[in-house]
Amino acid sequence: MDNRDEVKAFLSSRRARISPEQAGLSSYSRNRRVPGLRRSEVADLAGVSVEYYAQLERGNLAGASDSVLDALARALRLDEAEQQHLADLARAAGPGGRARRKPSARQVRPSVTRVLDLMTGIPAFVGNGRGDVLAANALARALYAPMFGNSTGTANHARFGFLDPGARTFWRDWDRIASDTVAMMRTEAGRDPYDKALTDLVGELCTRSEDFRIRWAAHDVRLHRTGVKQFRHPVVGDLDLNFESLQLTEDPGLTMTLLSAPAGSAGDDALRLLASWAATGGGLPVHPAAVTPPPL
Repeated sequence: MDNRDEVKAFLSSRRARISPEQAGLSSYSRNRRVPGLRRSEVADLAGVSVEYYAQLERGNLAGASDSVLDALARALRLDEAEQQHLADLARAAGPGGRARRKPSARQVRPSVTRVLDLMTGIPAFVGNGRGDVLAANALARALYAPMFGNSTGTANHARFGFLDPGARTFWRDWDRIASDTVAMMRTEAGRDPYDKALTDLVGELCTRSEDFRIRWAAHDVRLHRTGVKQFRHPVVGDLDLNFESLQLTEDPGLTMTLLSAPAGSAGDDALRLLASWAATGGGLPVHPAAVTPPPL
């Protein structure tokens, strides 16, 4: 498989977003036909010839040294996620790129599942770079009830987020969640361009969702380690939860995500209520805040 198109699109999109002023160029032509830096300006900033940079941007990253990749990262002002993505693209472009990456784990080990089950006070689940949820504890299933309830197979964040109309109510910050989801999938595609399941999922979502297609074309990448998620749950209403995502080092490609709220907070109270609802198999009345549309 050739990743030249991906390399070309990523480098050109990063170049287009940087203005000469942002790059620290004191002298440049004001008459510019395209946004961002010119190839010659990136080459100068990276300390390589214009011809060589043009070759790189045409998609030929094979053989690019670490020092060249570092110089490109500085010239294009890449963040940590983008630097890792560039390195992944170069690795995949080189000889034996496919063999250098261990395939993602397909199943969750019983010991990890046991750990999830023992976490009764917080939602916790294990997923992969495609957004599949491979294992989840009872509280995570209760929290993500709309996603699990509407899934005919393995629950998937991207399918739910872009194809289920209820996702825009469930996620109070849907736009950010949608962009983060696509950026994480783009990151995964750089790490493993041979993942057929991911390729199929991207094709499905590009065909069925314009929102996904627009975001996918932006070539943004992101690391998903920690932050806040804002829910509008059909049972307990609005709650804000902190999340931490931990790589399972013995299981390539799998991540455990833990969600929590500060002790005594409204989110903590909502989680306790949600745990009680899950323990009784459901049956609590729907929280009014969950069905009342947000103010305009």
